[in-house]
Amino acid sequence: MSNDSFSRRGFLAGFGSLGAATLLGGCATSATGGGGAQTSGAVTIESNLSAPAAKAAMQALVDAFNSRKGAQATLNTIASETYRTQLPSYLTSQQPSDLYTWYVGSVARSYADKGLLLDISDVWQNATGYNAAAKTLSTAGDGKQVIVPISYYWWGCFYRKSKFAEWGVQPPADWNGFMALCETLKNKGVAPIGMGAGGTTPWVASAWFDYLNIRINGAPYHRDLLAGKRKFTDPQVKAVFDRWKTVLPYFDPSATAIPFQDATTSLLQGRTAMMLIGTFFADSAPKDQLDDIDFFQFPIIDPAVPVAEEGPMDGFFASARSAHVAQTKEFLTYVATAEAQELYAKASTSTVLPVNTAAKAASTPLVEKGKKLLDSAAEITQFFNRDSSDALQPTADTALIKFFNQPNNVDTILSEWQSAAEKVWAS
Repeated sequence: MSNDSFSRRGFLAGFGSLGAATLLGGCATSATGGGGAQTSGAVTIESNLSAPAAKAAMQALVDAFNSRKGAQATLNTIASETYRTQLPSYLTSQQPSDLYTWYVGSVARSYADKGLLLDISDVWQNATGYNAAAKTLSTAGDGKQVIVPISYYWWGCFYRKSKFAEWGVQPPADWNGFMALCETLKNKGVAPIGMGAGGTTPWVASAWFDYLNIRINGAPYHRDLLAGKRKFTDPQVKAVFDRWKTVLPYFDPSATAIPFQDATTSLLQGRTAMMLIGTFFADSAPKDQLDDIDFFQFPIIDPAVPVAEEGPMDGFFASARSAHVAQTKEFLTYVATAEAQELYAKASTSTVLPVNTAAKAASTPLVEKGKKLLDSAAEITQFFNRDSSDALQPTADTALIKFFNQPNNVDTILSEWQSAAEKVWAS
């Protein structure tokens, strides 16, 4: 398996015992930090997991590590969108923190290629419970492991069961059924599709590009495109936007004006009917509404194209200039264990699927359905920036928001996107 390939078989081998936790409640919070002065003797951890439940789960993980009476760690939580934009600055600062929560795959490799990440191959040599696909996603271009993944999740078209029942509609079986559902909902005075690509979360729009591309052109083409082996001006990409234009009339008019947290509120209040989003969206959902949440698979467009699903994986990587290398590796060795990942899953109320196959966690019907979605996929992708790089994400944000505002100017938008992407790939 190449570093850019992530098949369903590779992803799922050995994952039969995966458990999961229930959905998150609450909303994002923030804290200051990022690459600041280190606490003497302690491993410093910067975390983007700022939603209350996820933040609490991270603290539980750190507390459990500290209770072992070995190396000690301190946690600093940063507002998620601030973290997303500032991570390159954190890693290149004069005094970087030791550890950072972030993503496996191409995005981690891009930082490793710049010499910013610590080689933790020795941690991997002693790790158990990880399959080959997880190791591949954690490996840099030079063959060294640079990140320890602890959890993954899925994307889907989420909706409220009670609202679908109220409107007398059912989840669609394919793209034609999806279009018919959108028309029915629009005729009932409901905005069929919410998105939330405004404010600090324009990257949410990339999910639509990802899914349309993997449904029309397939996951291998999608990966090649994001790696610069194809062009955004290709006819295949134009076909993605031609298809997308047919569904644009069904999007909530505020799709690019509000962040996904506000779009979640619109979904829960019945102002919009559906939203393509990762399970983290439930951070903004009241706990008493979680049992009413369900999802369906992003509709199949071409049955001849092998089905791919987005299954992003998260973990920890370390700064190459860590001041506490031995202690940092001690922490990474701990979080790689089934014990730690089971604790993290149970402490969180998110849809956490542990990466360590020996970890068990509480399960719900929704999570079992999500796991089945990934189990049945022929390919697993991560997400736009995770399959490319954090540096390429802003090019997508610009192009996709412009498309929403100027859907008849696709050729110019794609030409500009290709030019912007080429500058990123050349850097």
